[in-house]
Amino acid sequence: MNKLAFLFPGQGAQYIGMGKSLCENFPVAGQIFDEANEALDFDLKKLCSEGDISELTKTENTQPAILTASHAAFRVYMQEVGITPEYTAGHSLGELSALCCAGAIKFADAVKLVRQRGRFMQEAVPEGLGSMAAVSGIDLDTIGIECSRASGNGNVVVVSNYNSAEQTVISGHLKAVNDAGEALKVLGARVVYLKVSAPFHSPLMQPAADSFREILRNCTFNDMEWPVISNVTSEPYPGKEAIIDYLSQQITSPVRWQSTIEYMHEAGINNAIEMGPKAVLKNLMRSNKAIKVYSSETPEDIVLIQKKLSLGQTDENPVNNGLLFITKCIAAAVSTKNRNWDNNEYQRGVVEPYKKLVGIKEELISQRIEPLNEHVEEAAVLLKQIFNTKLLPADEQKERFNLLFKETGFEGGK
Repeated sequence: MNKLAFLFPGQGAQYIGMGKSLCENFPVAGQIFDEANEALDFDLKKLCSEGDISELTKTENTQPAILTASHAAFRVYMQEVGITPEYTAGHSLGELSALCCAGAIKFADAVKLVRQRGRFMQEAVPEGLGSMAAVSGIDLDTIGIECSRASGNGNVVVVSNYNSAEQTVISGHLKAVNDAGEALKVLGARVVYLKVSAPFHSPLMQPAADSFREILRNCTFNDMEWPVISNVTSEPYPGKEAIIDYLSQQITSPVRWQSTIEYMHEAGINNAIEMGPKAVLKNLMRSNKAIKVYSSETPEDIVLIQKKLSLGQTDENPVNNGLLFITKCIAAAVSTKNRNWDNNEYQRGVVEPYKKLVGIKEELISQRIEPLNEHVEEAAVLLKQIFNTKLLPADEQKERFNLLFKETGFEGGK
């Protein structure tokens, strides 16, 4: 049985033109960038599509840009495919993208949060004081020993990213990183010094972590629609109450990406979709043959995902029009913009019916039951409730339902 995960990239995946192809082909992607522009009060969409790379690479711009591109890819995927994941995870900044797409943080809040996060991280260490380096071709114990040897006299270097079995990243003061890197080269390691603006995920980031914690304390968080794995623990969040602590600690703690992927593998994940620009996470997982990773950056990527995942269809578990209709209802529920900020109404009119929709689909698949008209009608009623609660205008609702019936070929809709 296919088990799916969503992966969200972190800083370093940015480039001029990211998100442009999806925006040109899917209106929902353009809407996400427009929402980001409104939330940030500057033209992030233009910066991403045709701006200056030096401006985009500034941490305070990079972080909201990647989160927005990732969220746009997610919304396109949910609209066009709609299969929900067993788990989600994000690399560093990507963890906030994962939480946002799981419904824990509203998009407008998330894009503002990561812009502040980027500023705090940039301001924590004066330019030129810190450094990072990617290390490969040598064991973790040796890397740890050389980092310890290079630390002292006011300088520190630590492991900041456990990216894969082949790649580890170290971070800290410039002198300490250089000393550890050169020592590791002598021992046979391949060391690449990274072009970064600050020593991320090191103790030098503590001022940023403290400032970000204060900002997070003023935010409202929601329950997650599916599990999100933390960089700090490489295990799923126990609940929304852990968000403040985990996201604060994450700024100074190492990114435990390799153990995150191992957790997913042990949980039976065999397919993953990288939601965002480039294919950084896909490339990190090249040695992991058990999990097939798909990109979602272009219309061609979306078509490939549709073909390969085929709404969970296998020879043993055929999908009929009714199940396709229910799946599309789930996708429509997620991809529809919310205009209602009453949390109680949102819980009753969106979260609860959405869970019922997912429950209907999961029960039908697990018991290999072909949907009856009553299942389809119930799904339509639940989607209607979600549309109403999200304050989707009546004419748009009618248009969405007409498109839904046309796409699924289901003749039982009214």
